[in-house]
Amino acid sequence: MKKKIVLVLVACVVMLTSCVSKKEILYLNDLKASDSANFQWSDVIVQPNDILSVKITAEDMELALPYNLSPVIGAQQNINGAQLLLQGYLVSNEGEINIPVLGTILVKGLTYTQIEEKIQKELTEKQLLKNPVVVCRIVNAKVTILGEVRSPGTYTFYENNLTILQALGLAGDLNITGVRKNIKVVRMENNQQLVGEIDLTQKDWMNSPFYFIKPNDVIVVDPNTAKVKSAGIIGNAGTLLGTISVILSSFLIIRSL
Repeated sequence: MKKKIVLVLVACVVMLTSCVSKKEILYLNDLKASDSANFQWSDVIVQPNDILSVKITAEDMELALPYNLSPVIGAQQNINGAQLLLQGYLVSNEGEINIPVLGTILVKGLTYTQIEEKIQKELTEKQLLKNPVVVCRIVNAKVTILGEVRSPGTYTFYENNLTILQALGLAGDLNITGVRKNIKVVRMENNQQLVGEIDLTQKDWMNSPFYFIKPNDVIVVDPNTAKVKSAGIIGNAGTLLGTISVILSSFLIIRSL
């Protein structure tokens, strides 16, 4: 009788503390060294509440100065992130920015290149500047990474194209208890909320529209079953074994009475 009870308890421990498959931990299990994939670089679409840096230059720099919120030469070298935000244009809820002299420009739904071309066209057609050059960038691009990563939080990035692996790298990579098969990406685009799922154990996600991270994306990494159980009443494997040991000892003492 005692032997049967011990065997049953051992079986329970084995089931509850079973190991995670190696394929569930390793990235890109089906990727080979000879594999190649075609993909397109992703353009960032400007949204309300973005802060844009717009720098305008021309053949005569003195004539271009009034069209800029800050100097475009010399003093720009030591500007930090906070100063960039203060010297940028906040995109209104209507998707507009207000450039000195030019006035209101609608930028919502446009890419950086399209904004540059639009402003350059305005300056040229109105004969305000000769051979103007416009450079536009977003200065408050950020991604929020939550869940089973080493350092969850919100991270600022300046790349035009940031992959999901690079974003997870900012957070120190996934914990061993993070589920790699369904990484969720929540995105706001064109007044719609989009949710994508990425399986990092396979290579198919490289063709996904969520391969590149967009500003204001939220990445969520779920905990695996073992992690969820360890947060419950039973606790982790050590706690479970201790509980079973106490129950078994109590049973044996009662039987010996």
